[in-house]
Amino acid sequence: MSDAVRSFTLDIPQHQIKDLGERLSRTRWPDRSPIEDGRQGPPLEKLRALVTRWQDGYDWRRCEALLNGWNQHITQIDGIDIHFLHVRSAHPKAMPLLLTHGWPGSVLEFRHVIDPLVNPTAHGGTEGDAFHLVIPSLPGFGFSGKPTEPGWTAARIAAAWATLMTRLGYDRWGAQGGDWGAMVTMILGHMAPESLAGIHLNFVPFQPSQAEIANADAEERQMLSDAAGYDAEYSAYMKLQATRPQSVAFALADSPVGLAAWIYALFQDVSDSGGDPESVFGLDEMIDDIMLYWLPNAGPSSARLYWEGMNALRAGGMPQGAMRIPAGISMFRGEQVRLSRRWAEARFERLVHFAEHARGGHFAALERPDAFVKDLRSTFEVLR
Repeated sequence: MSDAVRSFTLDIPQHQIKDLGERLSRTRWPDRSPIEDGRQGPPLEKLRALVTRWQDGYDWRRCEALLNGWNQHITQIDGIDIHFLHVRSAHPKAMPLLLTHGWPGSVLEFRHVIDPLVNPTAHGGTEGDAFHLVIPSLPGFGFSGKPTEPGWTAARIAAAWATLMTRLGYDRWGAQGGDWGAMVTMILGHMAPESLAGIHLNFVPFQPSQAEIANADAEERQMLSDAAGYDAEYSAYMKLQATRPQSVAFALADSPVGLAAWIYALFQDVSDSGGDPESVFGLDEMIDDIMLYWLPNAGPSSARLYWEGMNALRAGGMPQGAMRIPAGISMFRGEQVRLSRRWAEARFERLVHFAEHARGGHFAALERPDAFVKDLRSTFEVLR
């Protein structure tokens, strides 16, 4: 049956691991940039260190076992296979919660928050804080299927996610997202399926109005400045993938170091690490994430989501008006695109939680898992 939910176990053939090692050993490295401080992209020595670890000491089977321990499944929705983790809590009143990652993230973005959310009593919480987690891989990402036709926009993904939660038998659930996951989650919020209790976002895609710009206070002016800085200095990847994703697709498919550098650049540029991602993420954590793009050859297919998003934006396919369902928002100071509470209140009619954190960046669940978990508990405690 096309709507069957099938158990999925990762077991990457050893010849793929061997091929990766051989490709890494044949890397033709670029010369050093005249400016090796990250302003031109990842420094040569940083990538050399990552690849050295990748070749000697990194263990994919460890990561594979981790994923297999989280109850993986695949089901077909709207003609495409959707891979997802389904981690159920032992607590009988746990609330189902859908978590959606972004680019260049993966289901592993949530690796540090899965157990605190599922087993809260072991992590400073109560039984009433428990969640059942559903963590899908976006179409074209990880081990989900790759779209073979245009039209897999964030709105289409949101509709697929609603189908997924219904298929799993959940009649009341919450949703959370950052990056592309935030766009999908916001669209879900505007769709407002009857079973959706509320949402939480750690990133809010928005455009300030002319009135908001004109009346911005000092803190909001800093937010506008940070967003402008992101657009000017760090958004080249987004503009390329939104207009010519196939131009970079060949390098992402053929070169593991090219793929690694493309992804590493985001860990460097949008985390709260001062340009030193190794101070926030372990090398193995970053390589684990890269592997979820390399092994299924998802670099090219994931990049095309930006092209879909740009087309949807041009067609006026983004939600309009204030969201009516309950929403919680977490703003992390290292996130370059942020909004203030009053800007949020203009866009979310029922803002049940709003938190600002002095530390943490775009990968909030990885960078500040304790704050992330606390905010999720606060958002949904009144919505259960």
